[in-house]
Amino acid sequence: MTRVPLSILDLALIGRDQTAQDALAGTVALAQRAEEHGYRRVWYAEHHNMSTIASSATSVLIAHVAAHTRSIRLGAGGIMLPNHSPLTIAEQFGTLESLHPGRIDLGLGRAPGSDQNTMRALRRDPRSSDSFPQDVLELQGYLRDETRIPGVNAIPGRGTDVPLYILGSSLFGAQLAAMLGLPYAFASHFAPQALEQAVALYRTEFRPSEQLQEPHVIAGVNVIAADSDEDAAEQHLRVRRARVSLFLGRERRFTDEEADAVLASPQGRQIAEMMRYSAVGEPPTVRDQLLDFRAHADADELIVVHASPTLEARLRSVALLAEAWDLAPATIGSSD
Repeated sequence: MTRVPLSILDLALIGRDQTAQDALAGTVALAQRAEEHGYRRVWYAEHHNMSTIASSATSVLIAHVAAHTRSIRLGAGGIMLPNHSPLTIAEQFGTLESLHPGRIDLGLGRAPGSDQNTMRALRRDPRSSDSFPQDVLELQGYLRDETRIPGVNAIPGRGTDVPLYILGSSLFGAQLAAMLGLPYAFASHFAPQALEQAVALYRTEFRPSEQLQEPHVIAGVNVIAADSDEDAAEQHLRVRRARVSLFLGRERRFTDEEADAVLASPQGRQIAEMMRYSAVGEPPTVRDQLLDFRAHADADELIVVHASPTLEARLRSVALLAEAWDLAPATIGSSD
């Protein structure tokens, strides 16, 4: 059966009683498992000042994982471009592409990936997101050897043509991706509200470009595939409880009883709504839920967040979903 490709967004989670070193070792293990089972790509997101996420130095992490894998595509999902100069990102990803030809993606977002205090610590101007469209074009020019600033080139980077993707959870990103003729990745794994409207707008307004002739939609979805529905449901509950601590705890972990009480409240239902698009259960159940989601999202590719609370469970989920989706292991040295 032909199905859309599957990719992975790895949040590089630092679990309870784990160090950042543990989490980064886990990202390598997960990428190796994804490569073994035929997933198309693994992306990492730029987040700052979050005690449970270890992917803040995104390009460094991609380099490390690329050195420990052989064929799977790797990239940013995404780099928050207003935190950086376009030249710096062109140099970083040009370096990655030079080291690992044909394997690097560059997804771009305009959110801070942090809170207001962290924005100040990053020396970010709050108005910097206003120039996001112009910054994307400047970055694209460096990577294409068509610099928009005379005499300034990205070395490495110049002429590498690292493929760009626009990330978003609103109509702004959909319009920009359509106007520039770039692939569009919607963050429906945590911001589901505008999914249908954004995808429809992107497809309607898409203009072909040198990079992309037809629209390409990647939709995010949470997955917990387990050997039993009961196990998957228990993992899902643990993940929802952990999110209560993440979003409301302020360095404090809620007990299970406290988290359940919050989840039953209006505020907790908002947290649960973030995971509206989740496929949870045994492999056939997850497969059917993902097929329904793909149709609902009108997606050309699914990027899944294996959301299980432990690395062991996430690795098991990666393998079970690959088998249920009939993925074929990639040929070593190939990319697409």
